[in-house]
Order: sequence, then structure tokens, then C-alpha cells
Amino acid sequence: MSDTPGRLLTLLSLLQTPREWPGSELARRLEVSPRTIRRDIDRLRDLGYPVHATMGAEGGYRLAAGTAMPPLLLDDEEAVAIAVGLRTAARQAVTGIEESSVRALAKLEQVLPTRLRRRVGALGAATVPVSLGGDGVTVDPEHLATMAAAVANRERLRFHYLTADGTQTRRHVEPRHLVPSGRRWYLLAFDLDRDDWRIFRVDRVDRLLATGARAEPRELPGPDAATYVRDKMLSLAPTYRAVATVHLPIARLRGRLGDTPTDLEPVDGTRTRVHSHTDTLEFLAFQLVQLGCEFEVHEPPELIAYLRELRGRIDRAVPAEDVRDQPAP
Repeated sequence: MSDTPGRLLTLLSLLQTPREWPGSELARRLEVSPRTIRRDIDRLRDLGYPVHATMGAEGGYRLAAGTAMPPLLLDDEEAVAIAVGLRTAARQAVTGIEESSVRALAKLEQVLPTRLRRRVGALGAATVPVSLGGDGVTVDPEHLATMAAAVANRERLRFHYLTADGTQTRRHVEPRHLVPSGRRWYLLAFDLDRDDWRIFRVDRVDRLLATGARAEPRELPGPDAATYVRDKMLSLAPTYRAVATVHLPIARLRGRLGDTPTDLEPVDGTRTRVHSHTDTLEFLAFQLVQLGCEFEVHEPPELIAYLRELRGRIDRAVPAEDVRDQPAP
């Protein structure tokens, strides 16, 4: 193989498999001399690839972990597998999938050949994600990838957006950050038509278009994107602090409710007084119910009323038992 760049790419592809390659086998596969292999190994090292060599009859070359992440060469099946995995995880908004993962998806899909992009799209369309709870809302991975690329490239976006009250609007924005929260993704962007910062739920975005126009560098409205989005969302919903007696010993509640000693107060050996953090009624009710034990809410009255309403809904959802099926007293 006389083409040096092509030979280096082939050599790198071989070294990225998890094994040691004897120099003689590499030379045979690439149809060059062992001396040429040694020179090519030095070239790869100069490019930042940590190629380790071991001496002896069983020795050879292998690619080891280095201090930086060098470019990887993926074959067709590997590229499709990674793209489908990232798309599936992004669609489910799994905890731990951060903006960096979406940027990786954007970069990978940008360089995928058309034939592989079709395969990824077909596999994604044929895959039905299992709901892991919440309201069943899923996010289009294509939207995440487009938004992540626009954030990285400082590029303006246009899209249609469905507001909370069901109104369809058109938006022209300068995207700044993608923020995952719970099982949802949010886009923090500067709305050019409204001349102010806005937070958009990605699952409500439609007809997304990267315009190619450059976005202006703007100072964030808060210390960081995640803090701003969290504080803004909390400010839009009424929040409360709950006080309740939970029928569990304090040792079994630590790590499940309360992060500091002032959050939990023992009543006796089997009950604990809980002073919750500030949150919405829905989440406070969920926290208490998911404990799987008896509890009494002391305050606020709004939470007591919400739990009564919730009990009514549950009663109406469960068919009443037929008295004929009841055992005789």
C-alpha cells in the first residue's frame, strides 16, 4: 500500500481493536516492510495517538489510553450502533445524558454518510421506547442534535412552538444552552422577536430550522444556564414547605427524605417528623406517597386539599367492588 495517508488510516483502524498486533502481521496486512510499519507508528505518535510497543516474541503494538481523546475510526456497524444508542437515550431523556452527549450525537450525524444516516433513521423509527414513568413525553433526537449544533456554532434557529395554553407560535431565537431536567429537555435561548430570554420545552418544538445566521454573544441572565432554568421554572409554579409525620424510623428515611439534620426529627422509635424542602404540591405528594407507609400531613393546608383531591381521583379510577363478591359477615 503506497498511499501513506490511506495506509495510516488503515493502520489506525487495526490498532483501535482491543488486541496487540505483531509488527510482522501489520506489515503483511498492509503489504509493506516492518521498517515502514515502525515509521508509520512514529507518525501516529506524533499525531497524538498513544501507541505502545512491547518487545519479545509475543510483543507487538497496541493503542493505549492517553491524556487526550484522539479521533476514532468507526466502521459502518459501529457508527450505526453508537448513533442509534445516543438517539434512543436522548429520546427518553434518561438521567445522566447531558448536553455533551447530544453534542456527540450532532457531530456523529453530521459526518455519517447518507446510506448510514438512512439506516439510523429507519432503526430509530422502528424502535418503540419503553416508558420509564412521567407523562410519557419524548423528545425528537433530530431536534436535540440540530439545537446542539446551533449552540456550538452560535447559529440562529427558527421553529414553531406550542405554548402551555395550546397556542401555536413562531420563534426566531439565538440558542445558548440545552438543559436536561427530570425527563424533559429545555432550550435556553434569546428570543429576537420578544427581545428577551426564553425557555422552550424541546418536545413542544416543531418545524425546526437552522438559519445559518450568526448569533450575537450575549451574557447569560443568571450565574449559569441550569440554575437560571431551575429558578425560572420554580418561580412560575406555586411552591410550599410541608410538615408531616411519617410512620418510619428516622434511620430508614435518611437519603430518601431530607438532606440535613434539621429536615428530619424523630418522634419515637417508629415515627419521624419531616420538614420538606420547598417544592410543588405534586412533587411533595409524590415524595410522601412513594415511601410506601402511613403518614399524616400537618401543613400546608394546600397539600392536605391536594391529597384529598388525589384520593377522590384514585377512588373514581378504581371500580367499586361488587357487594355480591364480598364474604358474608
